[in-house]
Amino acid sequence: MESGSWDERYRSADQLWSAKPNLFVADRLDPAPPGVGLDLASGEGRNAIWLSELGWTMTAVDFSEVAVERGRAVSDAVNFVVGDVLTWEPSATFDLVLIAYLQLPEDQLGPLVERASGWLEPGGEVFMIGHDRSNIEDGYGGPQVPEILWDVESIKLWLSGLTVIEAQVVRRPVETDDGVVFARDTLVRARASSRTAPV
Repeated sequence: MESGSWDERYRSADQLWSAKPNLFVADRLDPAPPGVGLDLASGEGRNAIWLSELGWTMTAVDFSEVAVERGRAVSDAVNFVVGDVLTWEPSATFDLVLIAYLQLPEDQLGPLVERASGWLEPGGEVFMIGHDRSNIEDGYGGPQVPEILWDVESIKLWLSGLTVIEAQVVRRPVETDDGVVFARDTLVRARASSRTAPV
């Protein structure tokens, strides 16, 4: 989907996504010491804004100008950038690279994850949360296109230079008119070595 299509999608609602951070981002990162973070395909910036409120120095990148402008209207603490994450390159390194619900084919997502792994400071973390492939049959909502849904084992391969600290399918509660149902998400976290190589 092109950036213009996403602009139209954001214009179709006052707030396309929840203003609250993702459940698993909040649960796992709330106790983490603040550092310098990057939120790729950040949308309206809910996760980046929440992290900035915890003391993180956040950059948020999205190719929708409408989404970025909405984020800027909410927070001037986050460095919001209009950019295509498939080609965008940072000028710094990070303690955290967050990739949340960036649903792309593996031949696009894989190279991005491998590049992002190289943007980490020693001890830095790649944190990935997205719709899992099993969600079509066993979950609720989300894209119904298998080619853009995530798979834990594939993602682990792309993070081969890092130490995987969590890799699983998690159940995310979703409120509906008929009660709470559960979506199935891929959650993968991996860290760069905290040791520097000898000179």
